[in-house]
Amino acid sequence: MHWFYLITAIISEVVATTALKATDSFTRLWPSLLVIAGYSSSFYFLSLTLRYFPVGIVYAIWSGVGVALVTLAGWFFYHQRLDAGAIAGIVLIVIGVLVLNLFSKTVLH
Repeated sequence: MHWFYLITAIISEVVATTALKATDSFTRLWPSLLVIAGYSSSFYFLSLTLRYFPVGIVYAIWSGVGVALVTLAGWFFYHQRLDAGAIAGIVLIVIGVLVLNLFSKTVLH
């Protein structure tokens, strides 16, 4: 169940961050409500995850996977371009999350 909490926290954060652009500086109601609901949900599920995992590891996974997914969402929904440096950076972040999960004894499985 703890992985479900973390995945839900990540997805909620990605939805909220992706919708942030559509708020037009919080001048549009529905995207703004989606951002508030998404971040609220994300932090709630993140707090549940902290019952099972250390805070540093949870934050690294949540933010790392979130950055990668938000970048992909920006590319898909907003047609934002990714150059070689951006792609390399995202790949390094994903590799870092994988290293944490596969090789760290700090992460509980």
